[in-house]
Amino acid sequence: MSRFRMRTARVSVVGLAAGALILTGCSSGGGGDAGGVSKDDAAKQQIKYEFGDAKDSTGPAEPVKGAKKGGVLTVYQRDSFAHLDPAQIYVSDEGSMSTLIHRRLTSYKRDSAGKYTVVGDLATDSGTPSKDQRTWKYTLKDGVKWEDGSPITSKDIRHTFERQFAPFISEGPVFIQQWMAGASGTGYRKLLPDGPYKGDHLSDKVLETPNDKTIVFHFKDPQPDLPYALGMAGYAAVQKKGDTKEKYDKKPVASGPYKIESFKSGKSMKLVRNTEWDAKTDPVRHQYPDSHNIQFGVSFEASTKRLVSDSAENQTAVSYSNQVDASSMQSVRSDPKVKDRSLSGYQPYVGKISFNMDRLKNKKVREAIAYALPAQSLMQAFGGSGGGELAGNYLSPTVAGHTESDPYGKVENPQGDVKKAKRILKEAGKTGMKLTFAYQNSPEWSDFSIAAKDNLTKAGFDVQLKDIVTDTYYDQIGKIKNNYDMYHSSWGADWPSASTVIPPTLDGRQVQDGASNYSHYNNPKMNKEMDRISKIKDADEAAKEWGKLSDEILKKDLPDVPLMYYKQIQLHGSKVGGAVMNNVISGIDPTQLYVKK
Repeated sequence: MSRFRMRTARVSVVGLAAGALILTGCSSGGGGDAGGVSKDDAAKQQIKYEFGDAKDSTGPAEPVKGAKKGGVLTVYQRDSFAHLDPAQIYVSDEGSMSTLIHRRLTSYKRDSAGKYTVVGDLATDSGTPSKDQRTWKYTLKDGVKWEDGSPITSKDIRHTFERQFAPFISEGPVFIQQWMAGASGTGYRKLLPDGPYKGDHLSDKVLETPNDKTIVFHFKDPQPDLPYALGMAGYAAVQKKGDTKEKYDKKPVASGPYKIESFKSGKSMKLVRNTEWDAKTDPVRHQYPDSHNIQFGVSFEASTKRLVSDSAENQTAVSYSNQVDASSMQSVRSDPKVKDRSLSGYQPYVGKISFNMDRLKNKKVREAIAYALPAQSLMQAFGGSGGGELAGNYLSPTVAGHTESDPYGKVENPQGDVKKAKRILKEAGKTGMKLTFAYQNSPEWSDFSIAAKDNLTKAGFDVQLKDIVTDTYYDQIGKIKNNYDMYHSSWGADWPSASTVIPPTLDGRQVQDGASNYSHYNNPKMNKEMDRISKIKDADEAAKEWGKLSDEILKKDLPDVPLMYYKQIQLHGSKVGGAVMNNVISGIDPTQLYVKK
């Protein structure tokens, strides 16, 4: 998952041992009515993610019923891809695309019955742990190659992880770096400050590569969730000899079934078959279409209209992440022919407004904003009940530890309580205070920003709106020295435990450019509590403690205002086969798609 550009990020989940029950982010999928998806349905999305053995990890992937090779798939995307370097990928749409071009040590295999297993991707299995789970051993498969035909070796894997410590890598996940260093927050960077680029390397006591096939991770603490983390897009393999540092972000070397033939940022991308990819080594992916022709700048409304029309090339079109726009939601749900070409369900994301606490230091001011914000306007902007559900707190109903708490009345008073906000602001002596509110210049957030400004103005604020281009939005608000008082962010669990939600977004030691603590929140007492809960081995007990801590931070310190739990409906053309919702990437699975003859 990822930041819901939608963007996700996360930090260590401890306590989800192999076979533990965890909650997943999206729907099971197909032809459903997302408006009818409730929290009861979210609670039912419990899937046993087992750690697979060598047999589970052997390719080829289970054939998609009726699938044929050939044809061109047209892909409509609203946002261009800001990052193609795996280490910089932490947003959902880039993560979906990356499943086609990047491989990792592990991955998530979904079978035809909808069961998920963590399997070896480049590795022969999901990993062999020591008894204390401080050491994990991986062996690379035979026949795994880069797009230039050269073999993928342990030297590439070592380089992949060593470069994660380099200063220019600032947008991706950080758990494994933290686990290697045995450090919270940004302390991991001290382990290898310049990455491998000045001749320094990680000690064999941390990362061992005794031969071309073997990789051994050594951690200071037990890390039962390493196979989950290794399956993230952010830890996909990077070719050592092809690493161009910052330039790799625009032209990476492929290891998956497709490679990049062309990429014009903001306009288009063409993925074509990678002839060096061997299906026999891959238990997850397929290579059915000849190419994926991606068009950027296609709004939700435009892609919905095209896919509803099902005319010409729209019959063979899909989107990795565009959802049905708000104005079309009801008609899509009520038209049986269109509904049959839809996928629907919960996503693990929570939409919220983050406060820049370096600028908004007065909690009374933050409270006034929290009470004033109209959560209902955001939900309506995303299509009502088909696009979301009102949120009272930071944990999605798809995540263990979720409660029904609503301390700032976002569920009870969805249009906002302007009178209360005005009173609080007056008591604080801040009536007339200027606020700079930054938002993505997408239709949904643009609509919400207008409604939010109206309520905040009535409450006594002087609001200045600042729109930011969508594909660089998180890069901009991720800068510590930004000039905004508040901005929206959306977060979902990497694997659905609150330990992948609370620490990455609220750990004060995690504050750095590109990190996901957008509020710059830093409460040493709460940081210490995160460390305590992270050591709890019982998943159920940990979930309860994360829920308590989440609510305590919200009530006492208010670094962010929760507004909406995301749902979605996605469409595809009538000649697109293999469309299923993938719970891991929270959207249509690109690796299963084919073009019907």
